[in-house]
Amino acid sequence: MVPALEAATWQAIAADISNATGSPFSVSSAEPTGGGSINRAFRLDGGGQRFFVKLNSAGRLGMFDAEQAGLVELAATKTVRVPMPICCGSDTHFSWIVLEHFEFGNGRGGLVALGPQLALLHRRTAANFGWNRDNTIGSTPQHNEWCGDWIIFLREHRIGFQLQLAQRNGYRGRLQSSGEKLLAGLDAFFADYRPEASLLHGDLWRGNAAVLADGEPAIFDPAVYYGDREADVAMTELFGGFPQAFYRGYDDAWPLDLGYPVRKRLYNLYHLLNHLNLFGGSYLVQAQAAIDGLLGEIRA
Repeated sequence: MVPALEAATWQAIAADISNATGSPFSVSSAEPTGGGSINRAFRLDGGGQRFFVKLNSAGRLGMFDAEQAGLVELAATKTVRVPMPICCGSDTHFSWIVLEHFEFGNGRGGLVALGPQLALLHRRTAANFGWNRDNTIGSTPQHNEWCGDWIIFLREHRIGFQLQLAQRNGYRGRLQSSGEKLLAGLDAFFADYRPEASLLHGDLWRGNAAVLADGEPAIFDPAVYYGDREADVAMTELFGGFPQAFYRGYDDAWPLDLGYPVRKRLYNLYHLLNHLNLFGGSYLVQAQAAIDGLLGEIRA
C-alpha cells in the first residue's frame, strides 16, 4: 500500500515519472526496501511498471541531481551496467530520485565479469582531474574542481578536505598533526607514477555492486569524478566482498602499477576519514592507524 502520510509526495513523484517517460503512471504500491544509511528507499509499482525511488529531505535535491548526472556519465561509456535515471525532483517535504528497478540474482559469479568491465570504464579519461560539478560521497560534500595535478587534487579536495571536516567535528590533536605531515609528504607516493584522469565510480564498495537476475554485474550509487583508477580498485578492497577472480580480470585487462599496494592505503584513507565524519569515532582508530602506516612508508 502507499503510505498514507506521504500520499501527496507519491502523487508528485508519479507526475514526475509521467512527465519524464511520456507515459501516464499512478502509484499502486510503495514498498520500503534497502537503500543504505543515507536515504529511504522504495520499490514503486503501478500499471505494470516498477521503479526504484530514493527519498531524502527537500534540501537534498542537489545530491540526487548530481547522482543522476553521474549515472548518465557512466552509462554513456557502455562499459558496465548502471541503473538508468528516470527523473529527480522535490516538493516541500522531500527530494527524490527515480531509477530503473533492478532485479538482483543470488550469485557472485557476475562480479568476475565486472573486473574487465571496470578496467574498460577506466579507459574513459579526461584532460584534468575532477568533474564538471560537485557531488557527494555518502552525504558528505565532494568537491570536484578541475585540477591538472593529481597530488594537489588529492591533497586539497580529498584527504585534506576530510581532515578539515574532521577538525570541525572535534577530531583534533594527533589526527590533525599526523595528517598534516602526510599531506606534506604526498609526493613520495608518486615518485615514479603519473596516473591518468580516469572516469571513476568513486564509491565502489561491495554494497554498491551486485549481480542481476540475468547474471550481469551492475554498479550504482556513484560519487563520480575523474581520478586515479587505483582509487576505485582500492575501495573494492576496503570492506571486502569482491572475489579474487574480479581482480585477476581487471589486471588482465589493464595491469595495475607495482606501487598500488601502498597507494591503495592512501586512497582508502579518504573513505575512512569520510566514515569518521559520517558515523563517528568508531573509525578514528582505523583512520589514525592508516595515517601512521603511510607516514612509515614515507620515512622508509
